[in-house]
Amino acid sequence: MTREHIHFVTGRLAEASLRRLLPDLAQAADFDYSIDVLGISVAALMTPHWVARRLTIPPRTTRVIVPGYCGGELDEVYAAAGVPVERGPKDLRDLPAWFQTSSLAANYGRFSIEILAEINHAPRLGRDVLLAMARQLAHDGADVIDLGCNPGETWSGVADAVRRLRDEGLRVSIDSMNAAEIAPAVKAGAELVLSVNSSNLEQALDWGCEVVAVPDVPENLAGLDTTLARLDAAQVRYRIDPILEPIGFGFARSLGRYLDVRRRFPAARMMMGIGNLTELTDVDSAGVNALLLGFCQELQINSVLTTQVINWARSSVRECDLARRLVYHAVTENVLPKHVEPRLVMLRDPQVHEFGREELDRLAREIKDPNYRIFVDSGELHVISANLHLRGVDPYDLLSQLQASNARPLDASHAFYLGYELAKARTALTLGKDYRQDQALDWGYLTVAEISHRQHNAQGIPQTPARP
Repeated sequence: MTREHIHFVTGRLAEASLRRLLPDLAQAADFDYSIDVLGISVAALMTPHWVARRLTIPPRTTRVIVPGYCGGELDEVYAAAGVPVERGPKDLRDLPAWFQTSSLAANYGRFSIEILAEINHAPRLGRDVLLAMARQLAHDGADVIDLGCNPGETWSGVADAVRRLRDEGLRVSIDSMNAAEIAPAVKAGAELVLSVNSSNLEQALDWGCEVVAVPDVPENLAGLDTTLARLDAAQVRYRIDPILEPIGFGFARSLGRYLDVRRRFPAARMMMGIGNLTELTDVDSAGVNALLLGFCQELQINSVLTTQVINWARSSVRECDLARRLVYHAVTENVLPKHVEPRLVMLRDPQVHEFGREELDRLAREIKDPNYRIFVDSGELHVISANLHLRGVDPYDLLSQLQASNARPLDASHAFYLGYELAKARTALTLGKDYRQDQALDWGYLTVAEISHRQHNAQGIPQTPARP
């Protein structure tokens, strides 16, 4: 097979950094390369039309990578190159991760764990609210919508609620021990009942659907064997949930019960209700969900029940959807779940890139235009422009330094822009995140893309190019 040759397009300011990065990357990713330095300082100002007119392609090139800031359709560049053209990352230091992600794309994303998303206190919700919540949960990755009923009450409208969700094409389970509301829910189309033990076992034999079997006494699994034997005799399908306990109330022992049940019933379907940890622990839920789904994947527990009531767990379904793909990949490919799913890394970034003082000093010497570049590097904020390199940790102090320098006066819109960017930079410095001028900070799958100042030019926001 012919070795791939990639032709990289860049601007003058980024050339030195790109030339330092590519030798090791090319060796690790097994490709040859060439570099096309076009006649512009800042790669962010390139357009596809401008690139297409200046491109020089070596004969052996197999694809072209243009900077991530080169916005717009790449058809003209493809026509000029005659080979596939891709838009790379906006920060060239992300090239290694970008190549790794590209190599995973072909086989990453499969999963084997089913997500049941509970709507708590469903009887208290109006029909339209209930439907809207169910639609959103399904959009976020839920396979089954679990209708949580109120203990001690019988929901007279349960059949209507189930039918309405089923009419929307949604799969539904009913979360109740009350046979009086389970029976109409199942008749209306609920496919799974949570849960069954000795208290409602006899009625469960007539429901004609799958059930979740739980012990009468979770601490010692009392009653579980009897329930399972009766369900087996009646040929009722079931999955077993030994019940996960909160931290401080038998969490470690409850994990042991899952191991014990899997040992005793190696072919049984199992489920874990993970809300007892995510909802009842003072910690952001993403890491907890990933850890529990990793446990489930290794133990072949192929369904989880989650809720997202408390604020720190309000995105649990989306987290579980990402985590189940990550853990499936790790277990089936026998690889670490690392540098695979960056969308689950939210508070801090997977890696913080730094230029180093020497590189920033070089940029300060080479930049000839008066626009300000902002960097976070070596524990400081940096503002660089022609004949100017300011550094500090306090945005207010940097603005004071800027005003005291011989730089041009700041008008209101430019001061707002610098203040906004410095606030983001200070947040990045505080949390250990990468800062990229004119881009949103990376909050994983929770990131909300920003409209850059260039897209706001018509509203009078000054042009300040992003860093190279």
